[in-house]
Amino acid sequence: MKISKKTDYALRALFTLVDAYGKGPVSIRELAERNAVPKRFLEHIMLDLKAKGWVTSIPGARGGYQLAKPPEKITMGEIVRYFDGIIAPIECVSVSGYQACSQEAVCRFRRVFLDARNYVTLLMDRSTLADVARGAPVTGREVFSQGFIGGEGI
Repeated sequence: MKISKKTDYALRALFTLVDAYGKGPVSIRELAERNAVPKRFLEHIMLDLKAKGWVTSIPGARGGYQLAKPPEKITMGEIVRYFDGIIAPIECVSVSGYQACSQEAVCRFRRVFLDARNYVTLLMDRSTLADVARGAPVTGREVFSQGFIGGEGI
């Protein structure tokens, strides 16, 4: 699974708003700067987030964006599906993006992708923005753990 830049930028902005939840709006300029996102691209993303009811905008000099729902009511799965469509790693194990494959009746590796879809979907749908915000950032040590070294393309 690989998320798009749009999803990445949406999540960055949302987590900035989670940190500011209950403290007032955050300007589009500040959202863009704090998250290293091009402002014009972020403006479109914020309109999408607003259309879904996840954020609201406050006009004026002290205005900006804030969460429209508590962070406990928004999941990572919702965000990823909205911007990227499907979470499944291949189309033959997707519910909404299903595409038949000529090898389905005999394919054995498809099961691994189905298990991966089920695990990732469960994790994403259980992970609210509030839950994720309470966690610690991932360290380089975790990313390059010896258990995964040698698995090029990870």
